[in-house]
Amino acid sequence: MTHGTRAGRSVDVAQLDFAQYVRPGDTVTWGQCGAEPCTLTELLMAQRRAPGGRFRVFVGSSWSGTLDPAFADCVDFVAYGASGTNRRLERAGVLDILPCHYSQFRSVLTGGPNRIDVLLLQVAPADETGHYSLSIAHEYLVPLIDSARVVIAEVNAAAPWTYGKRTLRAGDFDVLVHTDRAPLEAPATQAGEIERRIAQHASSLIEDGSTIQFGLGALPEAIVGQLRDRRELGVHSGTIGDAVVDLIEAGVVTNARKSRDRGVSVAGTMMGTRKVYAHAHRNAQIQFRSTAYTHDIDVLGSLDRFVAINSALEVDLTGQVNAEAAGGRYVGAVGGALDFMRGASRSRGGVAIVALASSARHSSRIVAHLSGPVSTPRSDAAVIVTEHGVADLRGLTLAQRVERMLAIAPPECREALAQSHHASRDAVTV
Repeated sequence: MTHGTRAGRSVDVAQLDFAQYVRPGDTVTWGQCGAEPCTLTELLMAQRRAPGGRFRVFVGSSWSGTLDPAFADCVDFVAYGASGTNRRLERAGVLDILPCHYSQFRSVLTGGPNRIDVLLLQVAPADETGHYSLSIAHEYLVPLIDSARVVIAEVNAAAPWTYGKRTLRAGDFDVLVHTDRAPLEAPATQAGEIERRIAQHASSLIEDGSTIQFGLGALPEAIVGQLRDRRELGVHSGTIGDAVVDLIEAGVVTNARKSRDRGVSVAGTMMGTRKVYAHAHRNAQIQFRSTAYTHDIDVLGSLDRFVAINSALEVDLTGQVNAEAAGGRYVGAVGGALDFMRGASRSRGGVAIVALASSARHSSRIVAHLSGPVSTPRSDAAVIVTEHGVADLRGLTLAQRVERMLAIAPPECREALAQSHHASRDAVTV
C-alpha cells in the first residue's frame, strides 16, 4: 500500500463490519496500554466470528479487559510478554510468546510469519492543517502504517495531540470512526521502603547532564523520583510516565546538554495517567519516535552519559539476568532492556543499571542459577542494584563478580548462595 492512497472513509461505529477487513489467517494488532483503541478492539472481539475463520491478534502490554481467554474459540493470541492483563491469557494457556527485542519489531512485524495484516490505531483528531496525530504511541506502530493491508483508525477527541516524525492524513487510513472516550491510564503503583532504598543507591550513579531511559513499574519510577536535586537531565526512553512530568515541571529535565535531540525529550510511547497525557498535548518539547529510532544502538551510543534503568526478576552471581519467567510462568518480556544496555555501554560516560529487590516471598532474587531464561547474558554485564547496595560488574572476572553480587544479596542467603555456586563450579571442574 502506497503512503496516502487509502480510502480514508468515515463510518459510524455501529456500521463497522470487521468481516469486510479481517480475513481468516490474518494477524491484527493495535497500540498497547493507553494507546489501545478500545472502541475498535471491543467491537472486533464482539465480531470475532465474522471473518469466518481463525485469525491472530498480536498484543503489546495491556491495561484493558478487552481480551478474554474465552475468545480463543476464534482468536489466537500472541504477545511479546505477559505483563498487565495479558497474564489472564497466559494463565489460561492461550497466549503464545514472541521472544523479540524491541529493536527487531520493525522487521518482525512488517514481514515474515508475524507480518501484521490489519492495524487498528487510536489517533488524535486532525489539526487545522488536516494532520492527525498518533497520540499516545508511535513506537512499533509507525512502520505498520505503510506495510499493513488495512489501517482502521479510532479518531478519539479525548486523545492528546502529540508531536512526532510521522503525522497522518485521511489518506493513510482505510476507515475512520470518531469517538470521545478517555484513554486508558496506568494502574496505580506505590513504592515501599525497599524500593526507596534501591532508588537511593541507583540515583547515586546518575550525574548532572545525563540522559536517562527507564522501564516500567514502581521501582523505575521511584528511581526517577530521586533525581530532583540533579541538573539539566535529558530523556530518551521507550516510554515516559508521570514521574518524568514531575522532573520537567521541577526544572530538572531540560535536555539542554543532550548530545542528540537537544532541548527535546524523546520517547516511543506514554505509559502513565492523564497527567502525562495532558503535559504532552501540543507540547513540541516532547517528541515521539518509532522503535527503529528510540532503540537503535547507534542512536543510543551517540548520547553522552546515557543511563539505562531497567529491572529484572532475578540475577545470578555472574551477572546473567532473567526478566521473563518466574515460578515456571512467563510474566515478563525480552523487551528493550538489552537494546538500551548495549547502547549505554557504547555511550561516553554511559551506564546500564539493573535494579531489583534482593528477595521476594522469602526467597532470594540474587541466585546461584537462574530459574528462567537468560534475557541478558553476562557478557553484557551491568551495574546491579538492590536495597543492599551496588555491584558494578563491568570489566570483572567471574570470581570478582560473585564477590560483588554476594554483597548485595539478602544477608541471610549469602552463605548458601556461595556454597551453591562453588558446588556447581567444582562439579564442572571435575
